[in-house]
Amino acid sequence: MTRKASSNKKAVAMETLIEQGKRLEAILNLTQGLREKERRIPMPYNDFLFLISQQPKLIFRNIFQLFHDMLHHYISGGVDDYPVTDDSVGFIKYDTWDLFVKDVDQPFFTDRLFANRLMNLAKDFRQGIQINHIYLFEGPPGSGKSTFLNNLLLKLEEYTKLQEGTMYKVFWKLDLRKIKSAIIDAENGDENNLHHLDKIVSGRQQIMFSCPNNDHPILMLPRELRKQFLNELISDKEFLEKLLNDKEYEWVLKDTPCTTCSSIYNQLLDEVEDPAEVFNMIYVRRVEFNRQFGKGISVWNPGDEGLKKNIVNESLENYLNNLFKSDEIRFVHSDLAYTNNGVYALMDIKEHNAQRLMNLHGVISDGVHKVEHIEEKISTLFLGLLNPEDKKHFSDIRSFQDRIITVNIPYVLDYDIESKIFCNKFGEGIKKLFMPRVLNNFAKIIVSSRMNIDTEIFEKWLQDISHYKKYIDDNLLMLRMELYRGVVPNWLKEEDIKGFKKHIRKEVLQESENDGKSGISGRQALSIFNDFIGRFRDSHQLITMTHVAEYFNNLPDKIRAHIPNGFADAIFKLYEMNILEEVKESIFYYNDEQISKDICNYLFAINFDAGETVKSDYTGEELNIDEDWFKNIEQYLMDKSLSDIVRQEQRAKIQKEYVTKTLAQEIRVKNKDIRQTSQFKSLFGKYSESLKKFSLDPFMENTNFIRALHEYGTENFKSYDTRLKKDIDFMLGNMVKKFGYTKQGALIAVLHVVDNNLVERYKSL
Repeated sequence: MTRKASSNKKAVAMETLIEQGKRLEAILNLTQGLREKERRIPMPYNDFLFLISQQPKLIFRNIFQLFHDMLHHYISGGVDDYPVTDDSVGFIKYDTWDLFVKDVDQPFFTDRLFANRLMNLAKDFRQGIQINHIYLFEGPPGSGKSTFLNNLLLKLEEYTKLQEGTMYKVFWKLDLRKIKSAIIDAENGDENNLHHLDKIVSGRQQIMFSCPNNDHPILMLPRELRKQFLNELISDKEFLEKLLNDKEYEWVLKDTPCTTCSSIYNQLLDEVEDPAEVFNMIYVRRVEFNRQFGKGISVWNPGDEGLKKNIVNESLENYLNNLFKSDEIRFVHSDLAYTNNGVYALMDIKEHNAQRLMNLHGVISDGVHKVEHIEEKISTLFLGLLNPEDKKHFSDIRSFQDRIITVNIPYVLDYDIESKIFCNKFGEGIKKLFMPRVLNNFAKIIVSSRMNIDTEIFEKWLQDISHYKKYIDDNLLMLRMELYRGVVPNWLKEEDIKGFKKHIRKEVLQESENDGKSGISGRQALSIFNDFIGRFRDSHQLITMTHVAEYFNNLPDKIRAHIPNGFADAIFKLYEMNILEEVKESIFYYNDEQISKDICNYLFAINFDAGETVKSDYTGEELNIDEDWFKNIEQYLMDKSLSDIVRQEQRAKIQKEYVTKTLAQEIRVKNKDIRQTSQFKSLFGKYSESLKKFSLDPFMENTNFIRALHEYGTENFKSYDTRLKKDIDFMLGNMVKKFGYTKQGALIAVLHVVDNNLVERYKSL
């Protein structure tokens, strides 16, 4: 073997050892991680009391408070987006991505309406308002109820494995030597008893087991002593005040341990006599939440059998009773004990689950039920999913209805969320198939099918409903869609925005409770969307609103019947108006300097009479003032249809504001430049908007402009006038830069405006 070959062989061997070392290190790290993750070492009760003194808010939590904290751990936000007034209605923007979308098998997308319902429910949980109820999430088939609950329970399980998600329960470590010694001392060393104890203990030092009901360890303190003890233990006086007086912590002072723990505690106290020694045998352990094994989380499907049974640990029960020569200790509990201080969930109230719900009636109402001769206390978060037609199972039981709280989980009513659902299902790449806003418009048509046609709230609120019907659908569903998203549209009149008071906002939110219960379901929407994009996925053409309109107009009558009459046409009309405005803005050359000069000269000239010649103090230009001069500027500041008399009245108002406010206050007192005054800025905006409004008119009268657009990108385009080509390039570039079009999409949008003569069609609007 050559030296070179030997060297290569050693190098290969070394690389192999390095790789093996890396694998071994990875295995060791994984093992250590799993040990840390799964570590459930019980802590002594004294250590638990120290934790209370340091972190009382974290320690004192039942399942309802834990659920509240879990939601706030995963859900961020909390911003009220209604900027109209200070008196909020609690319609808040929440980000539920981490809870329902991140790291889950099947994402669940929530709109703002449902997110607010969920967070309001959690708020009630934290305050301890609605214990002893079952919470049913009601929605039509295809609204994603099962996905919602599965993801919710998954994140609850994950949260309880985090340090901030820890819940504690009682864990017993019975010191058999101390118990044996205490019994012998009490009976003066009776030899028969000693023999009996030796036989039972048989060399054991300890016997360990958990509380079968997941009792919070604080309940082991005698109820009559808790208040004084906690008063001395907790130094955080602000929290202590809440703990001792607020309803959310009522359970800390009121509840008692389960019968098993109570009987063991009493028996130990009788034998050992010293309470401190008894508490030395009480330890604290984390509550394990494991849906798979039904610990902390128990989920029942309609077809699952096994409605109810009692669990008896006969060997442990017999052992302890033999040890104490007693029959007081009963180690029996129901299957509900596994989810005491946990979650018991019913997936749809039908088949076996309907009977389970009936069996829970007494437990939910009183929090107590019989297990053989024992009363078992249950404090569980009972959840369920409900289809509207399944209400028949409890609708006739009045007492049960009072214990059921339903939370609407309807079809999505936010078109932006509906679009995200499409993108999640079919990939983010589908966005590239659509012209700007077209995907959202597709979603709007779907969402419209889920909304009730009712304009009563708008009749109370809006001063002139007919004004908006010129721009959007007759039923104002588009306005409701925006409000449901927490957006007050800027196209509303100023007086209507000011009129959007608290009581109106409350009525809008109340109206949302009736929407989303029928129409095109989530599953149907995905099927429709899949059929639609299947026609374009392999083509190289962008999807336009024309394609969308044609598709919905040709849907089967059964599906099309869900979409309100005229809504798709209104969406198309609004889309055309929007692209018309985009094209106008894109082709408009902003000559700020000239507009500024015109406004400055106008504000100076209105202080003089027609026929005078004056020199402007603001621009230095000589002005020959007459009615034609005023008209030339006022055509951009006022409605062109105004009569001369009305126009002159408007001019007088402008002149009055100039003298009393602009000149007297802002210029002379605050020493502002004319261009910094509020009046100048207002007139500048009106002037610019008017110029923009008519910016496309000269081009539409130019036949070369239209032909050049159709030949854009071809050799023939090069033959057109340089200025015309520059204008077209400028316009298309602005469409790309300002409104997110591709170059191809910008050209399609402009051609739609030109070929359909949208300037003339929407001239009156």
